[in-house]
Amino acid sequence: MDLVIIVWLLAAALAVATGLLAFALVRARRAHSRALEERGWLLEREREAAAQSAVDAERARIAHDLHDIVSHNVSVMVIQAGAARQVLATEPDQAEAALLAVEAAGRDTMAELRHLLGLLAPKADEALSGDALSPQPSLRRLSALVDRIAFAGLPVDVRISGEPRPLPTGADVTAYRIIQEALTNALKHGDGVKAEVSVRYSDHALRVEVLNTGPSVLRGGARTSPGSSGDGRGLLGLKQRVAVYGGELDARRRLGGGFRVRAKLPLERP
Repeated sequence: MDLVIIVWLLAAALAVATGLLAFALVRARRAHSRALEERGWLLEREREAAAQSAVDAERARIAHDLHDIVSHNVSVMVIQAGAARQVLATEPDQAEAALLAVEAAGRDTMAELRHLLGLLAPKADEALSGDALSPQPSLRRLSALVDRIAFAGLPVDVRISGEPRPLPTGADVTAYRIIQEALTNALKHGDGVKAEVSVRYSDHALRVEVLNTGPSVLRGGARTSPGSSGDGRGLLGLKQRVAVYGGELDARRRLGGGFRVRAKLPLERP
């Protein structure tokens, strides 16, 4: 009789243990499922955050490009239109040349804007059109930029050292934009005497420097910010772009007068 009771007790204990084990297993499975759901939710949130970050970065890049295109070309157009107005009655040939420069700057602006907007929403039937194939800003187009600035009234000396070579697109466009912005600011805020552009190629980096003359700090000349064209972007925005490529940009007033813009963009060894 005692043996039967012991067997029943063991059977009952085994049944209870089995039930507890099954209950624990169910709870563990539910906890695992909840953990997987939470992990999936977190991964989805991370993907959404990464996508939003990419969108924000692209919007910032487009805003910088639009600023660079419009600020430079419109500044040239305004200066040339003013020059044409002043000599329209007395020197029609010079007025005509200035108006032709305004027209050329306007065409360049439209071409660059079409190119930028084409990157945002390209159309299939425009894939092979002339506008779609218009060249991006590049150091290969530096001569045309310097000619426009010089014709607007600011002589520019250009010095290139090292072995010029094809550059990564991002670094090439950024270097061009730095020079464009610095020369535009020099045209608007400098004394119009001279600007100097230096481009130096090395194995591991591209260095760009733009100097212009202007009122001396020591003589208490008027202060204007080299990093802004009135809306807080300008060279300040280019600093962010340069940082994306691991580079450095410095823009400051020179003690002897004018401004200096200096940038270094890392390059892979050729």
